[in-house]
Amino acid sequence: MTIWNRHRPHRDQAFRSVLLIWLGLTSVVAGCATEKEVLQKSQGHYQEGVASLPGDRQQAFVSFQKAVQLNPNNKEARYALGHVYALQGKLPYAEEQFRAALKIDENYSEAHTYLGQVLANQDRWVEAMQSYRLALANPLYPTPDLARFHLGRALAHQGDLQGAMEAFEDAASASPPTVPPAMTHLELGRVYSQLGYTTRAREVLKKVATLDKGGEWATAASDLLTRLK
Repeated sequence: MTIWNRHRPHRDQAFRSVLLIWLGLTSVVAGCATEKEVLQKSQGHYQEGVASLPGDRQQAFVSFQKAVQLNPNNKEARYALGHVYALQGKLPYAEEQFRAALKIDENYSEAHTYLGQVLANQDRWVEAMQSYRLALANPLYPTPDLARFHLGRALAHQGDLQGAMEAFEDAASASPPTVPPAMTHLELGRVYSQLGYTTRAREVLKKVATLDKGGEWATAASDLLTRLK
């Protein structure tokens, strides 16, 4: 009995140490569970926003904001928030969100492309082209024709018709296309006509009429055809 009592303080200390370790591990597990719940809630708000966007843009905006507040690293929510800002014409705010998304994932090609459009709409064409090229630098980008189409427009605006032609030709060859083919062919026909490639321009512009019967792109193509010599 005396021997047991002599060692009891050590046994109590060991028990307390084990208890503290167990409590610490429990705290870590609980913290991980809480963090996981926060991430799930953030994603839930994002999905709510996506569902609301077609019919209630304001509700979608609120949902995307909540998603970002819960998880500032939710790149999809930041992209969606930037999209709503762009629709509202608040281009600096849209730019801020797209840049935030790109800080999270520098290979987020969709954000690079949308950022380029926002920059182009602010007449920042050189920066816009840089964004489009960064989008295209990602070999896993699923819709590269979108970036190529907007790059073509930017190059044409800056007077690089040869570069614009190549970008539009690449965009037109996409299968399946993201950009409406009639829209791409209209821009390509316009560049061909500016470069003096009259035969090519006629062929492409006639194709627009087939792709967009009675539509605005077909009308624009018809107008261009009448002006070709």
